[in-house]
Amino acid sequence: MRAWTATARRVREEIGQEARYRHSIGVARTAERLAIAHGLSARRARTAGLLHDLARLWSKDRLLLEARRRKLPIDAFDLAHPVVIHAPVGAELARERFGVTDAGILSAIQKHTLGAAEMADLDAVLYIADAVEPGRVYDGRAAMLETALQDLDAGMRAVLESTLARNAERGLTPSPKTLACARAYGAVIPEELLHA
Repeated sequence: MRAWTATARRVREEIGQEARYRHSIGVARTAERLAIAHGLSARRARTAGLLHDLARLWSKDRLLLEARRRKLPIDAFDLAHPVVIHAPVGAELARERFGVTDAGILSAIQKHTLGAAEMADLDAVLYIADAVEPGRVYDGRAAMLETALQDLDAGMRAVLESTLARNAERGLTPSPKTLACARAYGAVIPEELLHA
């Protein structure tokens, strides 16, 4: 447990904002619960949760610069919405600054914002945990967590449907990666997003 405390302290310093640090702790604990419920490694899930937002508070310009410097792929959606680049950049930071070599943990961090057509169980655990950790306050959050604790795929569908419904309400076009993820999990996609 000392290693966890030391890593958490380093993450707090790296992030530099108390609210984002508390969110990361909430995601780590929620990911751990989900992992245990589904027979996955609690340690791997907790680590992915703790490290998932290392670059979340970086400016758009810095995210683009750091992604290009590391030769990360950047698509049209990323260019239009650079904040999403914090996920793949964050995976690189987890590797570079925290010594993470576990490909599954790095994949989960990389996919935690947009999802992907192919998601491993650990990817899904982090994606869900980021959306439903207790610090998030919105209708249906607790019910989605309970669903995910019982059935990971159903939890993914619930989170994706909630995300896409909010996008539709706000007139936002989701990432093609998120739409591919939704299709892979059989989530209902609002009609207006199918033609966006």
